[in-house]
Amino acid sequence: MEGADRERTEAGFKVRTPVDEARRILQEAVVGDGEEGDVPCGTETVDVDRADGRVLAAPVESARDVPHYERAAMDGYAVRAADTFGASERSPEVLRFTEPADGADAAGDHATADRIEPGAAARVHTGSALPAGADAVVMIERVTERESVGELEVEDALAEGENVAPVGEDVEEGQHLYDAGHRLRPSDLGLLRSAGYGRVAVAQQPTVGVVPTGEELVAGDPDPGEVIETNGLTVSRLAQRWGARATYRDVVTDDPESLRVAIQRDLTKDVVVTTGGSSVGERDLLPEVIDDLGEVLVHGVGLKPGHPVCLGIVQDTPVLALPGYPVACIVNAVQFLRPVLRWLEGTTPDPHPTTRARLERKIPSEPGTRTFARVRLEEREGDDFGTDEPRYEAIPTRASGSGVLSSVALADGWVVVDDDREGIPAGETVAVEDWEQHS
Repeated sequence: MEGADRERTEAGFKVRTPVDEARRILQEAVVGDGEEGDVPCGTETVDVDRADGRVLAAPVESARDVPHYERAAMDGYAVRAADTFGASERSPEVLRFTEPADGADAAGDHATADRIEPGAAARVHTGSALPAGADAVVMIERVTERESVGELEVEDALAEGENVAPVGEDVEEGQHLYDAGHRLRPSDLGLLRSAGYGRVAVAQQPTVGVVPTGEELVAGDPDPGEVIETNGLTVSRLAQRWGARATYRDVVTDDPESLRVAIQRDLTKDVVVTTGGSSVGERDLLPEVIDDLGEVLVHGVGLKPGHPVCLGIVQDTPVLALPGYPVACIVNAVQFLRPVLRWLEGTTPDPHPTTRARLERKIPSEPGTRTFARVRLEEREGDDFGTDEPRYEAIPTRASGSGVLSSVALADGWVVVDDDREGIPAGETVAVEDWEQHS
């Protein structure tokens, strides 16, 4: 063993950076002195119907009133409210009425008369524009038509504006709708289109190069000593779920020059992620390669599983060397890659959705280490729970090693044991993070 290799493997991780501190160092390297709301990965304009899940690059105000005309709020007859004064079921008011034009479309017919004169009414449908002169709509259930004489008996006394949706009832022109950094949902797209937007400015999707490393990795049918590559696949798909455009590379062997070339190839991306080779063993070469090409910011973090993560920067591009054990790789992707992608979009990570549950048995943890304990959720029997009693029980998975992929893939989430706690006792109410169901 060469001297440098011996020094690295014997040193181990004597100091592990706390998770929050590691994230702060990484954020400073990614966004630098940028102001809040800046979009480091750039912006683009896209069609509204393609903007689901994208992040707004600028505030949005409504370009028009919604609705932009006074409209009937239900099927009935447009009238002058004053003409219905005193009307009742026992003493209806009689008005002249206008039949819909032949062939008029009930849903799209905006009016059946241009103007309502005193003592007259015109049939309207939900969403129809109110004819000039009308200021109320009487429900169809509250009238009796006398078709033979073209008259209408109105049984309700209406107030001005009754059953009418005024201009701007939904949204007023110039009304603030969204701040920059808002992630668009399907309902937002409908509102944007209603408010006059066909296209919208959004943050570009961050690009990620995902490079699995390790001479033992194969695509399938492994021989003894070989391992099927899963980390690169998982991380690339997680990156896509988190809004990035990921390129999943072929496996790169444990060779300094090959690793160097692989990292340099993807420096055109916004982020480079490698999996495997991040610890301090003889074949863990990535920290030295990253340091040679740029700068290692953090090597070794106080979390479990996955403390041998290496975070660096090369030519202003963040390079995240994630551990090779599958669970450790996933934990670090959630803790570091997901925040990086959010910072590049000009946002911050939202909290994961959680489920309150009673811990079935103790979760051990070392002080100074943030532990991510995988758990299954089971609904507790019975239905007599107090106000503060959780309805679920959190059961730690028996197979909890960082290399046991099923311990996370078959779990319902994980419980986070904070750095300052020495485990969580059985019976305590905990928050189970559903990390995989949140973008």
